[in-house]
Amino acid sequence: MSRLRRDPDAGNAMLEFVYLSVLLMVPLVYVLTTTFQVQRAAFGVTEAARQAGRAYATAESDPQGRARAEAAARLALRDQGVELAEPLQLVPSDGVAPGSVVRVRVTHRVALPLVGGLFRGVVPPNIPVRADHVAVVDRFKS
Repeated sequence: MSRLRRDPDAGNAMLEFVYLSVLLMVPLVYVLTTTFQVQRAAFGVTEAARQAGRAYATAESDPQGRARAEAAARLALRDQGVELAEPLQLVPSDGVAPGSVVRVRVTHRVALPLVGGLFRGVVPPNIPVRADHVAVVDRFKS
């Protein structure tokens, strides 16, 4: 008769393992995915600000510098899989005159996955990532 009796906990270990694994892995994957998206955006905006400043500082005129800065920022962001959603903020001190300074700010908002519909009004739906760069126009520029 003892052979026919089964342990009531037999077979539950696998079920508990799967349940706990899913319960712990889903939030971990979400946090890692979000962290990687923010890091990608941080790399992109940092490089975009730097390249936009350099492109403006090497231009021959203000309109040409602004166009080159915009194109350089878009290209640097595209390398990281990010689009330039907000306008590039470019503030030159004295145009492209030798020795002048240009300040560049690039901002991107990283959308949080699944937050828009689930936690609207409780959690902000995006994380702003911003980079600033100051470029100096060469003093000996002709």
